[in-house]
Amino acid sequence: MTKITGIGGVFYKVADVEKTNAWYRDVLGIGGEFGATFPFANDSDEGFSIYSPFKAESDYFAPSEAPFMVNFRVDNLDGFVEELERKGVTVLGRQEEPYGKFAWILDCDGIKIELWEQLGPAP
Repeated sequence: MTKITGIGGVFYKVADVEKTNAWYRDVLGIGGEFGATFPFANDSDEGFSIYSPFKAESDYFAPSEAPFMVNFRVDNLDGFVEELERKGVTVLGRQEEPYGKFAWILDCDGIKIELWEQLGPAP
């Protein structure tokens, strides 16, 4: 039997594709001709991607009005946040849990981005 092994991509509509691609390239350091791609690799910390539904009335994506949010794994959240702040990006908040550190920002289109540095084994 075949199975899904991870998230292959996130696709969404924006007003200006070139502006959005430039923002992701210049601010987050990811991108390419068709957007950001992340090759799968063996992950010694048992990391994974997740596709998780939220209740319609959830305010977790706020202050974004979009009905979705993107989560990116980062290798050093503190350093990454420092780079973002130097670039003038507002960090909406930070949180640390036993399984990882989190920070939230909005992209240039108002989409909420969750940044996650895994700590220890995957939950």
